[in-house]
Amino acid sequence: MCGFTGWIDWTEDLTKQSIILEKMTGTLANRGPDASGTWISPHCALGHRRLSVIDPANGAQPMVRTSEDDTYVLVYNGELYNAPELKRELEGLGRHFTTTCDTEVLLVAYMEWGPVCVEKFNGIFAFALWDSREQQLFIARDRLGVKPFFFAKQLGRFIFGSEPKALLAHPAVKPEVGPEGLAEIFIVGPARTPGVGVYRDLSELKPGQCAIVNRSGVKVSTYWELKSKPHTESVDETAKTVGDLLKDTVERQLISDVPLCTLLSGGLDSSALTSLAVNYYNETGQSNVHTFSVDYVDNDKHFKAHAFQPNADAPWIERMVSHLGTTHHSMVFDTPELVATLREAMLARDMPGMADVDASLLLFCREIKKEATVAISGEAADEIFGGYPWFHREEALNAGTFPWSLAAGMRADLLSQDVAAWIRPLEYIGDRYSDAIAEVPHLDGENEAARKMRQMSYLNITRFMPTLLDRKDRMSMAVGLEVRVPYCDHRLVEYVYNIPWEIKIAGDREKGILRKALEGVLPNDVLYRKKSPYPKTHNPNYLNAVRKQVLEIINEGTSPLLSLINVKKIRELAESEAASSNLPWFGQLMSGPQLFAWLLQVDMWLREYKVVIR
Repeated sequence: MCGFTGWIDWTEDLTKQSIILEKMTGTLANRGPDASGTWISPHCALGHRRLSVIDPANGAQPMVRTSEDDTYVLVYNGELYNAPELKRELEGLGRHFTTTCDTEVLLVAYMEWGPVCVEKFNGIFAFALWDSREQQLFIARDRLGVKPFFFAKQLGRFIFGSEPKALLAHPAVKPEVGPEGLAEIFIVGPARTPGVGVYRDLSELKPGQCAIVNRSGVKVSTYWELKSKPHTESVDETAKTVGDLLKDTVERQLISDVPLCTLLSGGLDSSALTSLAVNYYNETGQSNVHTFSVDYVDNDKHFKAHAFQPNADAPWIERMVSHLGTTHHSMVFDTPELVATLREAMLARDMPGMADVDASLLLFCREIKKEATVAISGEAADEIFGGYPWFHREEALNAGTFPWSLAAGMRADLLSQDVAAWIRPLEYIGDRYSDAIAEVPHLDGENEAARKMRQMSYLNITRFMPTLLDRKDRMSMAVGLEVRVPYCDHRLVEYVYNIPWEIKIAGDREKGILRKALEGVLPNDVLYRKKSPYPKTHNPNYLNAVRKQVLEIINEGTSPLLSLINVKKIRELAESEAASSNLPWFGQLMSGPQLFAWLLQVDMWLREYKVVIR
């Protein structure tokens, strides 16, 4: 895993712009702590920071290869899990390799097949590849959007990078935010509309897209998208296919030349991946699997069950560690650490995010990095298999909006009157929902119930899942940790998307088909445990700390935040008894404590990035 940046300019000689390129590349040092490299030609400048995972001694980037009169230069972030098969195929076609890294496989694949090479890749990736003979840049992003790619199109210029901070280091890109960006921050979040970069000049290459950048402009195309197909397998056949795909995916993603571990919450998703990893390590005679979990000081005293978190994780983690015999590392964080890390988490995202959840994940990843460079994580299983409560509630299925936006009206009330009139938040979220629904690829002959479930699946995979993938990428790469997400294998996603809902809930349980597929892999009590998400602190000290800081900002009266929010409403919330509860003030995914922590992040963002609202 790495970070890259660069730009194309048809009007200037970029060989005179090395200082700018070095500055842009330097912003991504955390993503790639092991090495740095740049490459400049008259019209193309490329920068790269490397985190060495496969073939550390070789594979430096930008990687340059020549063929006759053509020079190819690649900057790349990701992993190709089918690199061995591709390499054998390319060798059969007469291609030669000088390293064992997947970077060279990707570059040679383009040299052999051109832009259609992306259709052959199984992996998580974002990359930019300069072709000197064609005088064009080829860019691409993986099918599910696990790895990021931001860009800014300007007259005669195309600027790009793994994170917004790299683009903002270029003098032509300003930290300006307009009504669309504010709407994304204040009403769409924590999800983000595909393709929207929040900053005025920034866009994002969407998952499953590639593009050619040349003197004629930027031509974007979609090489992969979800498609609806009839499902003909029985429940038992479906469970076997799911199990086989997941096993193959995990084993591919366990390949690494540096220490690897798994994240273990004791829930179905992470326990399954850890169990498959242990089995594979045992079969191949490898050393013991290391597992990592996270918790918070005094959570055992303050935990209260609710729909999204029905039980605590700790006893189930102990159950799985004992069952599998892993070498386990338990990380426990306290309130002062969580509050102090809100700023660093905001900097990692280049914008406000999921507040305490981001901060704790960053702390967690930093501790993991001390022992491992690669981690296997269970993201995306709930979106793909239908595990969230909103898949099973009629009010969410019939709401006419995103299920995570049911409290959009309450969120809108937290904006100042001027900002609300400018960005029209409820109209904006309504338009984004309509856009998403119009994309859904339905299947001819489906009844209304089946259409609703397919629609809900599509919204979760294309709108909510990228939020969690973005969070995991940004918080882990902020400390140089690579996280792999087996449930995002595109073969698995394509297959499960078309499983009828009555089979997905086999046994009348959420994610029933996944549970059936894992029979014999996990103990039954773990196999049928109710879903529990990434844990957060329940300690009232956290609420008190973030609420106090928000009130200090309000009382100080100089923050740029104050012109954006309904100060009177926020003050009332902060001073009310209800603020100490875990009721969702800001939608189904943000409690009172999270609201105040999020407002702190917005304040930090506005000040530190010197954001201009216009």
